[in-house]
Amino acid sequence: MHRIAFFLLLAAAMPAMADEGMWTFDNFPAAAVKRDYGVDIKAEWLDRVRLSTLRLSNCTASFVSPHGLILTNHHCAETCLADMSSPEASFDERGFGALDRHGEQRCLTQLADVLVDMENVTDKVAGAVAGLDAAAANEARKKTLTSLEKTCEQASLKSKTGRLECQSVTLYEGGQYFLYKYKRYTDLRIVFAPEADIAAFGGDPDNFQFPRWCLDFAIMRAYENGKPARTPNYLSIDFAGPREGQLVFVSGHPGSTARLLTHAQLQFDRDVRLPTWLLRNSELRGRYIQFGKTSAAADRMLLAPLNSLENGIKVRRKLLDALHEDDLMARKTTAESALRATAGLDGDPWHDIELATRRERSIFLQYNYLEGAAGFNSALFRYARALLRGADERPKPNTERLREYADTSIPRIEQLLFASVPVYTEFETMTLSFSLERMREWLGPDNPVVRRLLTTDTPDSLATRLMSQTKLNDAAARKQLWDGGKAAVDASQDPMIELARSIDAESRSIRKRYETEVEAPINAASEKIAAARFKAYGTQVYPDATFTLRLNYGTVQGWVENGTPIEPFTHLDRAFERATGSSPFKIPDSWMRVRDRLDMRTPFNISTNNDIVGGNSGSPLIDAEGRIVGLMFDGNIHSISGDYWFDQAKNRSVALHPAIIREALEKVYGAKSLLAELGVR
Repeated sequence: MHRIAFFLLLAAAMPAMADEGMWTFDNFPAAAVKRDYGVDIKAEWLDRVRLSTLRLSNCTASFVSPHGLILTNHHCAETCLADMSSPEASFDERGFGALDRHGEQRCLTQLADVLVDMENVTDKVAGAVAGLDAAAANEARKKTLTSLEKTCEQASLKSKTGRLECQSVTLYEGGQYFLYKYKRYTDLRIVFAPEADIAAFGGDPDNFQFPRWCLDFAIMRAYENGKPARTPNYLSIDFAGPREGQLVFVSGHPGSTARLLTHAQLQFDRDVRLPTWLLRNSELRGRYIQFGKTSAAADRMLLAPLNSLENGIKVRRKLLDALHEDDLMARKTTAESALRATAGLDGDPWHDIELATRRERSIFLQYNYLEGAAGFNSALFRYARALLRGADERPKPNTERLREYADTSIPRIEQLLFASVPVYTEFETMTLSFSLERMREWLGPDNPVVRRLLTTDTPDSLATRLMSQTKLNDAAARKQLWDGGKAAVDASQDPMIELARSIDAESRSIRKRYETEVEAPINAASEKIAAARFKAYGTQVYPDATFTLRLNYGTVQGWVENGTPIEPFTHLDRAFERATGSSPFKIPDSWMRVRDRLDMRTPFNISTNNDIVGGNSGSPLIDAEGRIVGLMFDGNIHSISGDYWFDQAKNRSVALHPAIIREALEKVYGAKSLLAELGVR
């Protein structure tokens, strides 16, 4: 290759720096920030932000007082609100406000993790898999990571930190392995949440749009030993918010991105994974909506799950659109060609991944419906599988178990199993019946599992019978089975346990085939590609998101949409102008009663060019002084393709302005003590 042409190709393959990047805290490009913005981000700043940022089970949050007060999004607290609710009264719908700390209600299935340390274990993993073929290396890698996690947690018990949660983290598609060590809070209590109508104003029609007017925030508190946790590392809120063009940072836990995947892997998502998910769940959405119309109680049951499903559909629809953009695939091909030209690798790992994705196509549906449980969409089935597999796996040596049942994972399983949260039989019957129908459709009526389950039963009759007879909706019954171990579960005749048992052999078999034929060769090939990428670029590039802590930087700015400038701020007055009196454009009565007292020019939502994806919901938007100047909750429609690439011209994130939080707490909800704890005098 001509030397000039080669370097042009290499430059095209390098990710554009701009303000993109989900950087790990140990590799944040502080020099670039200082060069481009004149702001010096020091280690002390990074440490304080890291120790103030929380990972929830589904989102991000931050400490905002020394007494465990936590700021996050309303939609991140929806599960907690739903678990406190009943068909007759929905806290999600009407909001929640504790009058004092005695009124703060526990979120039974939520937790919060603070990253306190990171240990690079790449050499230990590499040593464990050296010289092994792909399948053997895959098993050795899992056993090594399980062992490292357990050793780490045991060591923490003897240290000054106290017990830590240790989780292995794969970065750069296998280029690096870390142990992330977390302080975990399992007693989280809801303090405040506004009504759903104002928290999600605009609903699904406005979702991933801007301008926006969503009061998407909630406040929780972490407790330890029955008392508010002491949290000296916290972020104060600057209620004045940021100005246009200001440098801002987002600290949070982006869920997952696919920017380092190969062309073949993206093709698989485009041709198989995304279309099948969309077909199934678009129809499920229709079932949800029809179910919600049967009664007011059904509509309340549906609020949180429908919001989640509609969000998922919109995300995947736009991801599919992105994968049909020729420019994306051309960029991926260019990047792979550049690495191939310089790597000097033994073999062709890109071709190995292509072969593995071909094999994945042949087993995807069976894996998805059985091991992925797409054919058994029910919380009670998930309980049953956890009980069944927990009973089978726990007696085994720790490193011989399925990874999700390792000793380090057991406390979280128990938290979910033992939580006494509502399970709505009518809703569960509908979702289980629907998933059985789709499994029969996609796997075929002669599939052994389908035939065994649906020879004498219909999907409706089987789902109805299972839901009417199971006892797994009782948390005490679940705990009794778990504590009784294998003997108790083997003796159980609960029909949901029997269902999980009846498909477990086939599920484990297809899982093993997937791990051997797909996962193992992809992991082996990905490590080779990662080595080539490190040789070319080192850590000048950032790793894909893995729901682990990242920091990115950007500025407050709008963009140009079809020739029209989009301003970066919205204001309260426009929300009232857009209101129709009916959801999703309804402003709650609590706001209407004080309308004349409100400052209609209060900033509401903000647009920035920060690089975020799902999982960043609830992340603090932070200024150079380390103060919160916004609360991330969404992105514009162009940001969805951020799973695959970052479009500097149009990719925008959306945050809640702190001024509207203060306006709401002060004038609408009268939360004076809460404002005082947040530093408002």
